Amino acid sequence: MSFLGIDLGTGSVKAAIVDEQGREQAVSSVAYALDTPHAGWAEIDVRTWWRALIDAMAGLPRDLRDDVRAIGLSGQMHGVVLTDAAGEAVRPAMLWPDSRALDLLDAWPEPQPNPVAPGMAGPLLRWIVRHEPQTARRTRWVLQPKDWLRVALGGARVTDPSDACATALASPAGVWNTALLERLDIPREWFVPLAASYAASGTLSQQAAQALGLRAGIVLATGAGDTPCAALGSGLAHDGDALLTTGTGGQIVVLANDEPAALRGLHRYRAASDHWYRMAAMQNVGIALERVRGWLSYEWADAYREAFGDAVNDVANNAANAFAADSAGNAAHATPNASSSLTFLPYLSGERTPWLNPQARGGWLGLSLEHTRGAMMRAAFEGVAFSLRAGLDAIRASGAPVSALKLAGGGSVDARWRQLLADALDVELHAVDCPNAAPRGAAILGGVACGHWRISDDLAALAPGATRVAGPRGDASLAQRYARFIDLYGRVEPWFGGTRTPRRDAR
Repeated sequence: MSFLGIDLGTGSVKAAIVDEQGREQAVSSVAYALDTPHAGWAEIDVRTWWRALIDAMAGLPRDLRDDVRAIGLSGQMHGVVLTDAAGEAVRPAMLWPDSRALDLLDAWPEPQPNPVAPGMAGPLLRWIVRHEPQTARRTRWVLQPKDWLRVALGGARVTDPSDACATALASPAGVWNTALLERLDIPREWFVPLAASYAASGTLSQQAAQALGLRAGIVLATGAGDTPCAALGSGLAHDGDALLTTGTGGQIVVLANDEPAALRGLHRYRAASDHWYRMAAMQNVGIALERVRGWLSYEWADAYREAFGDAVNDVANNAANAFAADSAGNAAHATPNASSSLTFLPYLSGERTPWLNPQARGGWLGLSLEHTRGAMMRAAFEGVAFSLRAGLDAIRASGAPVSALKLAGGGSVDARWRQLLADALDVELHAVDCPNAAPRGAAILGGVACGHWRISDDLAALAPGATRVAGPRGDASLAQRYARFIDLYGRVEPWFGGTRTPRRDAR
């Protein structure tokens, strides 16, 4: 018996099969590109998703596909698919990077229970009503990406609280806000009922089964957004469990038993289980470091070497040595002296947590003739780490005392970078042995939907292994540079034309 998890991402679809113990047996992915027919638009033809899924499934071993007993779904959050009564898309899907509705956010005056972004379903649907009335007339249902896929597989027209609460059209619990929909002139009848992420919401149709090489009648779980699925797949099961993911952007997710208090700049959403989670979302992690590396004409190996020095801590391979190195004050990651007076703001594409300022921008301040490109690269690493710290501080200010983070994401492998993150964030980091957390979390939801696991009893036992890879060393000079980083952003924000007031409590 095995379970299939499908993660419908922004740039690729990934399918993973896990066994009865939750261990990954096979994974396959197929990439695709977004369409940008106009500046600021982000769309995709849903048929591209379907073709990519067929190709991804073909990459999984036939014997494993024959053994699948349930399917769970994970999907990119916030975007929206509009369909007619027959389930056919009436236009390309609009996705979360889309900014066409930026000027329509005045319908969500602050304070809001969650930050509102132009690529969320609410602003995008407001734009449709205003600018594409013919599309609105043809629309019968509005679906989140993973919900569209479930319907295409033969499942029910429902959504789960984790996706609904991130539309800017529902309460934090995920219940549709009828009064807001009326005020926006968005038809309430477009919106599907709610079901638990782990509920059974239909079965695989004969037509879809034939296309994907599966058996018809397989149970389909409702599914959840990709962030809560990744949290589930990474082993977050108890109140206070926390995860840091680093990729193009960065996210810090902290699980909570009860609804967290509202705090500006933070998201508080429903989890894929019966929990909630706080989330700090930072836009400029891998994307900023990659751009700086290109500007400075580095290969990655040289960028790490010149930014951090030649010594390489083996903490990633030997946790015991890491504890000894920390206690001995190991200086393997010593900061180049020239970089101590240099600060880099990484906000090359605006920022979400904690500033909520899409007009924020970046750059170096403090350059002198003595600075090398290695010092500039080091400052960039520090600036990105400080931006993550600002997000974590917002979470701590909301009442979550985070002292340890599970670590996931392709941008967090180098041991020197991990150590800087541990120092800057003042946390222990534990690397998760789960390279495909979102589809794994989706597969677990499938297993719950068909009765193999129980959401209340089995999650902790399904947690993947995690290795302690770095811990904070109490670097006072780094703490001073972080304080300077926060002060610098507050001083220059008006220059960017932003309308947001800087959070002076981010320290």
